[in-house]
Amino acid sequence: MKNFFIILVMKILNILLKIFRKNGGNFLGKIAFDWNPEIFKYFKVDCPVIAVSATNGKTMTNNCIGYTFKQAGYRVISNVEGNNMETGILSTILKNCTLTGKIKADYLVFEVDESYIPIVFKDFRLDTLVILNFFRDQLDRNGEVESLILRINEFLKTYTGNLVLNNDDPNVARLGQANQSNKNIYYFSVDKYDFATEDIKEAGEGKFCPFCKTKLEYEYYQYSHVGKFKCSNCNFGDNQIYKLATNIDLKNRCFDVENVTYNIIGNSIYLVYNYTAVISVCNLYNISSDIVKDSLSTFALNNGRLEELEVTGVGTIVNLAKNPTGCNVSLRILNEDDDEKELFFVLNDNIADGFDVSWIWDINFNNLNNVSRIITSGTRAYDIAIRIKTSGFDSSKIEPYLDLSEAVQALYKTDIKKYVIANYTALQPTRHELRHFGQSKNVS
Repeated sequence: MKNFFIILVMKILNILLKIFRKNGGNFLGKIAFDWNPEIFKYFKVDCPVIAVSATNGKTMTNNCIGYTFKQAGYRVISNVEGNNMETGILSTILKNCTLTGKIKADYLVFEVDESYIPIVFKDFRLDTLVILNFFRDQLDRNGEVESLILRINEFLKTYTGNLVLNNDDPNVARLGQANQSNKNIYYFSVDKYDFATEDIKEAGEGKFCPFCKTKLEYEYYQYSHVGKFKCSNCNFGDNQIYKLATNIDLKNRCFDVENVTYNIIGNSIYLVYNYTAVISVCNLYNISSDIVKDSLSTFALNNGRLEELEVTGVGTIVNLAKNPTGCNVSLRILNEDDDEKELFFVLNDNIADGFDVSWIWDINFNNLNNVSRIITSGTRAYDIAIRIKTSGFDSSKIEPYLDLSEAVQALYKTDIKKYVIANYTALQPTRHELRHFGQSKNVS
């Protein structure tokens, strides 16, 4: 009766939120979890549950999986807004379950924060877990990467469902050995692309074999520590690949998997990894390659993840980057574009971002390709400006503004292509300000 009452109250609150046109985020889940931390046991799920986790890319991959399954005609329940902690996932469930806890869907697809995998799925069904990557991120909340990996590894020791792993990230590939009795391990990989390097160019983790401590040997690096690696002593990394992306052509925005060409919106190696994971999951659930092709060719997140805008007629690419690797990937995209461009970097240090912004010193601002000017903003506008200055960029071409509106106005004093990088709490205000500026100019 307690859980019945909790759900009833949450349903009423959800109606009130709708009346006042509020989404609520993780509000319902927070109240319900506070009232009963074991409420996940109450729900009745008869369909497959798929979860996607990673430091970077989980929102895009999760939403693309859900989008593709919907394209195939299935009813999907998913936390598409990105509320990925236990309270956010619980909010999604509470909005879609009956008073008796039954969830009616063909698939549940959840993005889940890495730290919350053991918490959410301790008492809730999980059929397929996708893990894309692990990078250093919000150290004041998550701690070092190794401690996070060990917590997930402990959870996986008793997990026997499908485990879809990025074989090119040693931090992820090692999890395939957490439970030797689990035969449902599926590794995906991406062939070398044109801008891969023989030496690591950015901050990375996992340089040594987690099993025998031998230094890993890399054939190439795609970005950060992600690439073709192997342990020369114990052969760690030499796994059978379930899905391999080949013929990566970022200029024409396409790649192949098993002789099928997939066209995508976006031109980053980072996206190819995300979509190879999507293809792997879809194949496990027998979604036809034709449906997946159509899905990938039309899917766009459009919430600041490699979002392409036109502001006052100027091409503008916006991307979330909340840690060194995310920033370095964004800068790779910028550097792979030979056109003249300007960079707009917005950095906040709010609670959700983490107060410690020392991670900006792991961003590789060296040798920016054809960047004529950089505007910085956010609560740490001057910190990121100083970081860029110390990389050797001409300080006379760096303009910091604490006021976001003033920064955007300064940015569009020229009609040169713009690349925008914003961290977590800065992203949506930046998108709003860009759109508002563009609309005001159109009106005038």
